[in-house]
Amino acid sequence: MDWDRLRIFHIVAEAGSFTAAGVRLNCSQSAVSRQIRALEESLNVSLFTRHARGLVLTQEGHELFGTAREVVHRIEETERSLLESKERPSGLLRVTTMVTFGAVWLTPHLEQFMSEYPDIDLKLILDDKDLDLSAGEADVAIRLHEPQQADLIQRPLASFHTHIYASPEYLARRGTPITLDDLDGHDLITFGETSNPTVRGLNWLVDQSLGGKARAPRLQVNNLYGILHAVEAGMGIAVLPDYLVHNRQKLVRVLPTIEGQPFNSYYCYPPELRGSLRVALFRDFMVRQIRAESNIL
Repeated sequence: MDWDRLRIFHIVAEAGSFTAAGVRLNCSQSAVSRQIRALEESLNVSLFTRHARGLVLTQEGHELFGTAREVVHRIEETERSLLESKERPSGLLRVTTMVTFGAVWLTPHLEQFMSEYPDIDLKLILDDKDLDLSAGEADVAIRLHEPQQADLIQRPLASFHTHIYASPEYLARRGTPITLDDLDGHDLITFGETSNPTVRGLNWLVDQSLGGKARAPRLQVNNLYGILHAVEAGMGIAVLPDYLVHNRQKLVRVLPTIEGQPFNSYYCYPPELRGSLRVALFRDFMVRQIRAESNIL
């Protein structure tokens, strides 16, 4: 099988059209189409079904795409290994994690890593949904819950703690709760319904009521940063991760002896990156940073 045509097929399958693939390959749409047609003729199968809205892989096309993707990933990994065989580690490392953790805690710490390893470039992908590392959507992930992909290599990092917070202005206006039962008369802010196991565990305040009846939240925000700003604005009381609240002067810990269920964090990457120096260096960096700040996480 002609490798150049297989490479072009892989790009066309990802792009979904000859035109988009031509842009990525810096060649004409007709040239791309000719290469795909030649590949189909050599294999005596149809790889795409042509539609006005784009290209759809046939069953044979799906089978070939799976193989082509694996070959491309192996070549990329070989390239990474060759680059990292140099004395100075270099190249791009794509890191994904939750939006708020990445924006509030991780990003400010990256300056030190980039200073230590000036030839390593970072791409931070913030998403509350778990990207598929096995499919190449990112190189490593910092997960704030136990990874659900069994094939990933997992390194436990730390346990993150949560407490109840409010603004001084809110407490001056509504009073400071002394017991959990006092929360029945307060405005509570929660994350609301979510499939994310990390933030789902932050909704426990509305389930804690003396009469056995769940409390109704006054405000629901499906973003931790949004909840933080709502609490700072004096709109109510919420459970927040301590890493998010650290050094925020506008917040007070309410019922300080009461803590929510801690959640664990993990450093994850696919088995094919087991030998990657960049992955190992960033893992060690994360361990050092979290250990140094374990008292505030």
